[in-house]
Amino acid sequence: MRGTTGDGNGTGPAVRRRKVLVLGSTGSIGHSALKVAKDVPDHMEIVGLAARSSVDTLVAQVAETGVKQVAVTDAAAAVRARELLPKDVEVFAGDEGLVELVRQSEADMVLVAIVGTAGLRPTLEAIEKGMDLAVASKEILVMAGEAVMGAAREKGVAVLPVDSEHNAIFQCLEGRSSSEVRRLILTASGGPFREAPAESLASVTVAQALKHPTWTMGTKITIDSATLFNKGLEMIEARWLFDVPMSRVDVIVHPQSIVHSMVEFVDSSVLAQLSHSDMCFPIQYAVTWPQRVVNSLQPLDFAKLASLHFEAPRVDVFPALRLAREAGEAGGTLPAVLNAANEVAVEAFLQGRIKFPGIWELVERVMQAHDQVAHPDLETILEADRWAREKAGEWS
Repeated sequence: MRGTTGDGNGTGPAVRRRKVLVLGSTGSIGHSALKVAKDVPDHMEIVGLAARSSVDTLVAQVAETGVKQVAVTDAAAAVRARELLPKDVEVFAGDEGLVELVRQSEADMVLVAIVGTAGLRPTLEAIEKGMDLAVASKEILVMAGEAVMGAAREKGVAVLPVDSEHNAIFQCLEGRSSSEVRRLILTASGGPFREAPAESLASVTVAQALKHPTWTMGTKITIDSATLFNKGLEMIEARWLFDVPMSRVDVIVHPQSIVHSMVEFVDSSVLAQLSHSDMCFPIQYAVTWPQRVVNSLQPLDFAKLASLHFEAPRVDVFPALRLAREAGEAGGTLPAVLNAANEVAVEAFLQGRIKFPGIWELVERVMQAHDQVAHPDLETILEADRWAREKAGEWS
């Protein structure tokens, strides 16, 4: 690995300094990634940034990091970025520009934090170049987990999870075989309506759905947390990341969001990973793995925590987990359809076209109408995605 040095006294592990390209740098994950780079500069250097349209934020990030390559997928925003950025900063435009940024980057790791399908092609390009992946965009593995993980294995590329839940499982497994695993147990905060009566959900407002009790996240993922679709997508993601069947992926509600996930092994022992709710923890571990590095993040005070609470999810009230399990078990193009229909349904709710329960009702309707294709290639996956968006748009 490039950028490794000794510790200066001939003992201890070498320091590995990752050159990281951040796709989705202006979102919450991107902001956290830049914090990590400042906190552990001997281990992480940002060498490229990509955003959709938040040009002012991107310009500030370029000034902070000194990167010379960026991508802006919105065409008008890319023009403005070229006007505002120094002349020696190369700006790639559009979805193809995102792929070209990866192709030309000197990074040895790509942090993928792009919401939706836009991250799929640059992810596959990064694998083709032999770059390790730090994956925060769950849609990539939901839509194309079989293809992405297969390509990564073929190229010897590490796929390191950044979602707090999957990063927790990754830490608990420590390279153990999936044959030793009885269950992967993803924790869920339960969202703002964890205890709400089922009959009250039809009157939920957008403002209420956006008040997450634990995490500060983007609009779409916050709504997904309220419906539990976020956790459903994570179930499918876990199935591919850790090579286990859907039947061995479970969800437990844990409102404090201190236990980020657990692994139950075949001997009935359970390992858990705990930390405060701060995305800097999983981002740092993905970048510095397999080393653990001193940082400025707040440690846990167990005396102050006092107690941790767990409860079963209300699958009858929030069907997202059932729909995700069905899609994950069926495989093929159905997970892509679930993901695409959910994106359209969330937008329809935000715009006031459907009620809150209409999100999962619309997703189920689109799933039931889909003619599934097993073991699809990339074009078939993208076609299923387009079809699902069109159908969901017609019916919302």
